[in-house]
Amino acid sequence: MKTVTFALMLAALASPALASGTHSDGHSDAMAVGEPGKKAKATQTIRVTMKETDDGQMIFTPSNFKVRKGQTVVFAIKNAGELDHEFVLDQEDKVMEHKAMMEKFPEMEHDDPNAIRLAPGKSGEVVWKFTNDGTFKVACLVPGHYASGMHGSVIVATK
Repeated sequence: MKTVTFALMLAALASPALASGTHSDGHSDAMAVGEPGKKAKATQTIRVTMKETDDGQMIFTPSNFKVRKGQTVVFAIKNAGELDHEFVLDQEDKVMEHKAMMEKFPEMEHDDPNAIRLAPGKSGEVVWKFTNDGTFKVACLVPGHYASGMHGSVIVATK
């Protein structure tokens, strides 16, 4: 009984920390979408701009990407908008789970190699090796941004 009570207390203490702390949800290095890549082995750099539009949309430019299985890509990302934005690369179901978590904890920070959050005017990189073929998602999971159009797809082809 003491063990269960202690475990519940730890869980209760962990929740507020998650809300304001760093998010690292235990991803192993290998995910369905691939794994962190080495910049020196990159065969392509894709420049991505994140911003808001005059009509209230939030967008990635470009928003859809095609890469090859086994390829290492540098996503060179610039936030050209006036709000914080993020670039998260994952399977669609994982993106939607993460989106729900971000809606509960909007100030959550990320410490995942497949994601980056950038303040207005800032730039950064996600270096990724695509080890599996399929269709994956990129998304900004700051609450409201996905619904405003800030998402796209990555098609990973075997050839």
